[in-house]
Amino acid sequence: MRVERAFYGVQQEWRCTTEAHTICATFPLGENPPYSYMASHPTRIPDDVSLPELTVRGMILGALITVVFTASNVYLGLKVGLTFSSSIPAAVISMAVLRALRGGNILENNMVQTQASAAGTLSSIIFVLPGLLMIGHWQGFPFGLTLAICASGGILGVLFTIPLRRAMVVDSELPYPEGVAAAEILRVGSEGDGVSSAEGKSPGEASSGVREIAFGGVVSALFAFATTGLKVLGESITAWVPAGAAVFRLTTGFSLALIGAGYLIGIVSGLAILLGIVLSWGIAVPVLTTITPNADGQAIAAFANGLWQHKVRFIGAGTIGVAAIWTLITLAKPMVDGVKTSFAALGQSRGAQGKAVTLARTEQDLSPYWVIGLTLLCVAVWVVTFGIFLADAPLSFGGIATLVICSVVFAVVFGFLVAAACGYMAGLVGSSASPISGIGIVAVVLVSLLILSVSQASGLLDASGGGKLGIALALFTTSAVIAIATISNDNLQDLKTGWLVGATPWRQQVALLVGCVVGAAVIPPVLNLLYNAYGFMDALPRPGMDPSQALSAPQAILMTAIAKGIFTHQLDWSMLGIGALLGVALIAIDAALAKRGGVARVPVIAVGIGIYLPPTVGSVLVIGAVLGWIAQRVLRSRAQAQGKDFAPFAEAAERRGVLLASGLIVGESLVGVAMAMVVGFTGSDAPLAIVGNGFAPTAEWLALIVFSGICIVIVRRVLATGR
Repeated sequence: MRVERAFYGVQQEWRCTTEAHTICATFPLGENPPYSYMASHPTRIPDDVSLPELTVRGMILGALITVVFTASNVYLGLKVGLTFSSSIPAAVISMAVLRALRGGNILENNMVQTQASAAGTLSSIIFVLPGLLMIGHWQGFPFGLTLAICASGGILGVLFTIPLRRAMVVDSELPYPEGVAAAEILRVGSEGDGVSSAEGKSPGEASSGVREIAFGGVVSALFAFATTGLKVLGESITAWVPAGAAVFRLTTGFSLALIGAGYLIGIVSGLAILLGIVLSWGIAVPVLTTITPNADGQAIAAFANGLWQHKVRFIGAGTIGVAAIWTLITLAKPMVDGVKTSFAALGQSRGAQGKAVTLARTEQDLSPYWVIGLTLLCVAVWVVTFGIFLADAPLSFGGIATLVICSVVFAVVFGFLVAAACGYMAGLVGSSASPISGIGIVAVVLVSLLILSVSQASGLLDASGGGKLGIALALFTTSAVIAIATISNDNLQDLKTGWLVGATPWRQQVALLVGCVVGAAVIPPVLNLLYNAYGFMDALPRPGMDPSQALSAPQAILMTAIAKGIFTHQLDWSMLGIGALLGVALIAIDAALAKRGGVARVPVIAVGIGIYLPPTVGSVLVIGAVLGWIAQRVLRSRAQAQGKDFAPFAEAAERRGVLLASGLIVGESLVGVAMAMVVGFTGSDAPLAIVGNGFAPTAEWLALIVFSGICIVIVRRVLATGR
């Protein structure tokens, strides 16, 4: 590989030349390390090489992995309100199994992880559906309705990402941390299968890459096991600082997977997330704790957390909503160009006259005919599904038809719009940290207002129990939007991985479709199993159950509270409005900075993410980004001191950093899957804990010391090759 650099004002162009092709990318000076973008391209499978990709054994393996990851994600999401991206652990498992079976290759491994990650991600629909039990509309999860809403929504999420692929994956500078990490995992795992040697990689480079991923994975896994399993290390540490009536919070989580993701997203996005945290916990919460009476005499931690969850978080949702709309506006032209390219390719395949359009293998998406046909089929399924959902409503046929049409049209149109925004968020901070529930908040607000606006025509609120039915319909429609959004969020990450390793897009899109269907079939029985075993907050299946053992389902409670507030006219709109105004102001600031030129930018969605995410999550992303910036600054100083060009000097170190970050994500993800299975099997919150609750304060300080030491080791290991 030969890397060249040229400067154009405040931009730097990096040109990467290999035997097969040349790739150019332009980055603002001092922004994300470009090597993570470009170093992965030279090892792509060339377009003129055809390898087995979408195989029967791969699809069977993907389906088996899907069952495990979907069940694990459903449990964790209901328990703590967080899910994990399953693409990386799926890639690791796939490589191990296919290597044992022999004959596997990097593209077949990629298809397995694509299918499994789509199914695992679809489990985020549990952020909404339990609300139907909490309001008493459902007494369980009907298999047919749940399968239809999940599968059709997931398929539409795949289809809506197809015209976005070129704009947001191929031509975008977004870091896609988990997509890049998965590509590195696949690439290192495929070394020695006959492909790597053709690409010019030496055995030393291959073994070095494996060592870096293994080192990061083992360290991350051991740390995660000590925190979530043995409980000898804390998962976060927090200091509450009262200043008069105001309450400030200083906190950080201890997640090495988030350190890896933060390292990959870069310092610009990291600082934007930090700005969001400061706006949330340095300004909004202290102001609210000052002006809001603590009528119940709560402890300051519970009081401040309650204000953040029920008020300040809506500021972040409003900011994300405005930023999402702005993202759609800025991506409108590339999206249209992507659609034109697809139809041009279709015309060429049919022998259309005019200029020939011949697409390379790695540019071939699903045919527009298939996209349109499957979209119409999914819409038809939704019409039937919503009709069955409202079949028992005490309304006329016309009233039910009005509600069905409004709900389906909203879900499809809004789902298409948020697909781009969710893909952008995934590209910015990764799928695991992308706040899909923020999109859900915007969706439940809009659809509730829509249902209220048509209630006069449908007679909904005049019917017996109409208010409760309206809330249920709003939640059911929001679950459809969430299915689209969450799959769009994950699929663009997977398509980024596919682009980096040289996969065929249409085959990968087929794998995504299969994954959605398999995952949708797993979700209903798992939900019913967990509901009958534990119950949810405000929804216990049997009398006499212990509410303290119920799954918290925090997002479902929040979505239900919003829908109830709108239908009862008790929702506080001020926070959403403040967030929207903040989003507009930040967009203006970012546009001014872009016009001025330079490194400084303010990614608006990242600021909203910083406000919306728990600070124990956002703070660790910031730390990871700062570690990457420190490593880059040290490497740049060393290059200048030795009179060397930065790109070749830092090449090995930056590759090592990407591999280490990938390993950190892998290790914690695998432990997360294993612990979810252990907890689900035993029914205990901490089945492997070797200390009691009284050890928690000591565990927090021990974790801080160990976590800090690991961060230092990571930076030193990255810099070791830059000497």
